[in-house]
Amino acid sequence: MALEPIKQVIGRAVYVPGNDIDTDRITPARYLKVVTFDGLGEALFYDERFNPDGSEKPHPLNDPRFKGASIMLVGANFGCGSSREHSPQAIYRAGFRALVGESFAEIFFGNSTALSMPCVTADKSEIAALAEAIEQDPGLQVTVDVENLEVRYADKAFKVNLPATAQKALVEGRWDPIADLLEAGDLLEQASARLPKAVLS
Repeated sequence: MALEPIKQVIGRAVYVPGNDIDTDRITPARYLKVVTFDGLGEALFYDERFNPDGSEKPHPLNDPRFKGASIMLVGANFGCGSSREHSPQAIYRAGFRALVGESFAEIFFGNSTALSMPCVTADKSEIAALAEAIEQDPGLQVTVDVENLEVRYADKAFKVNLPATAQKALVEGRWDPIADLLEAGDLLEQASARLPKAVLS
């Protein structure tokens, strides 16, 4: 089964400031009890976005100017803490398709890549400039070019980084390891047939 190649993501962006934003802030622990990831987008930053009575707190994701954004700008060490895959799932199911940050926690990064959601890194100054640009124009179209490792907006562009293995997986549509295994069924059977057979006594 062929997966969709992720060569670029184009959309509006929102900036969620702060370093060391951990997975418990992204998805509070009580949301880990779900049986499926359906509807998990509603849990995204829940305790930072809502009061106990359900009323909204000031938060970039509650700002109507950024509703519908599909690219999230973040700081350093985003997604640190526990390795829960619920956090990238919540981000993806809330409509985001790419993240641009200073750095990402390794397991969070891997889980995001397996969802076809690139997490590219850039200099702090470049992220700050883009954050300022979208503050001035929330409707600004931003392109995260995975193939050419570049972010473009208005008449500006800056280089981003992405490990070669993740870039290759995304651009070639091989970002889901489970799908890769299913697709390789015949090859796996052939390899299995070549293995020595165990002798049962």
